Amino acid sequence: MAPASEAEMAEAVAAATGPLRVTGGGTRGLGAGGAAAVSTGGLRGVELYEPGALTIVVRAGTPVAEVEEALAAEGQRLPFEPMDHRALTGAEGVPTIGGVVAANASGPRRVQAGACRDSLIGVRFVDGTGTVVKNGGRVMKNVTGFDLVKLMAGSWGTLGVLTEVAFKVLPAPAASATLEIGGLEPGRAVVALSAALGSPYEVSAAAHLTEAGRTLVRIEGFEEQVAYRAERLADLLGRFGAVSVDREGVAATWADVRDAAPLAGRPGDVWRVSVRPTDGPRAWAALGEPPAVIDWGGGLIWALLPEGTDARAALAGLPGHATLVRASAAVRARLGTFHPEAPTLARLAAELRAKFDPRGILNPGLMER
Repeated sequence: MAPASEAEMAEAVAAATGPLRVTGGGTRGLGAGGAAAVSTGGLRGVELYEPGALTIVVRAGTPVAEVEEALAAEGQRLPFEPMDHRALTGAEGVPTIGGVVAANASGPRRVQAGACRDSLIGVRFVDGTGTVVKNGGRVMKNVTGFDLVKLMAGSWGTLGVLTEVAFKVLPAPAASATLEIGGLEPGRAVVALSAALGSPYEVSAAAHLTEAGRTLVRIEGFEEQVAYRAERLADLLGRFGAVSVDREGVAATWADVRDAAPLAGRPGDVWRVSVRPTDGPRAWAALGEPPAVIDWGGGLIWALLPEGTDARAALAGLPGHATLVRASAAVRARLGTFHPEAPTLARLAAELRAKFDPRGILNPGLMER
C-alpha cells in the first residue's frame, strides 16, 4: 500500500486487519517480517519553505535528496547531516525524510548541531487506530503540551506512520577544511579528537578510521575564519603528529565517514555502537579491534564483525547500546536488532506503544529482542 494522501493513509491503517510493515524508501532494511507493507512514498513534496524563517515543512515520503536540493538553492542545509544507509546495507530504494526522522539518523555534525530530533520542530502522523495526530508547529517558536515531536524521532514507525515533518534549518557554510593526522591508534586518536572538540575552534566533526589510521577533524564557516581556525587547530594538534589540511575533498571525506563507507560491500555483520566518547577505544578493543569508523569524537562506532558475533556480549559492562545494522535473517532473529532496554524503560516504551497503537499492528516486534 502506498497512500497518496494523509487521509488515505489514515483509512489504510484504520482498515488494517493484521500487522503492517511501515516503510519509507526501504533503505534501512528493517520492519516486521510477514506483515503487509504500507509505504509513505506517495506522500511527497515540500509543503512550506521559508528561507528567511529558517524553517521547512515536508511530506514524509519526500526523498532526502529533494529536500537537500531545495535547501541548497537558498544556501541552506539540514543541520544534522543525515546518513545514507544504502551502501552499508546493500538496500535499494531512495532515502526519505520521514525515514530519517523515524530512525533519528544523524551524521558527523551531531557533535556540533545535535541530532535529527534537535532540529525537528513539528510532526503529523497516523497512529495505530488510524487517527491523525499533530504536534509541534511550522515555526521555531511554538508552545505545545507533551513533546511528541521528540518522541517520534527514533520510534522506527512503532508509534505511528509519519505523514509530515517540519525542521529548523541553517545556512550552509562558505568554506570548510579537514585536518588530518595519520598513524594514530584509536586510543591516542580519541585523545586528539577530544582536544580538538574541547578547543575554541568550533569543530563540526571528529572521527577516526581504524584501518587507514586516519584521524579527521572538520571545521566550517566563513573563509577567513576557517583559515585562521585551521592554523590554530593545526598548532594545537601538532603534538599528536604531523597535521595536514585539506580544502578540496572535504565533502567526499565526510560523506564516507557519515555513511561508514569503509565497511560497505564487505562480508560480515555491521554493528552501530553508541558509548561515552572516552569509552570508544575500550569498546573497539572489546569487539576484537575490528575494521571500524569511529565518529562523534569516540562516541559512535560502526564496526564490521564476523558473521553471527554478539557484539552486546563482548561489550558487557560498558555503558551504551549496540544496534545490529546489517546481518542475515537468521542472525537478526537470534540477536535482535536493538539493544534490550532496561526493565523500567522497556515498561514505559511498551505503555507508549499500547497508547498509540493499541492493536499492536505497526512494525510489531521490531523493538523487541
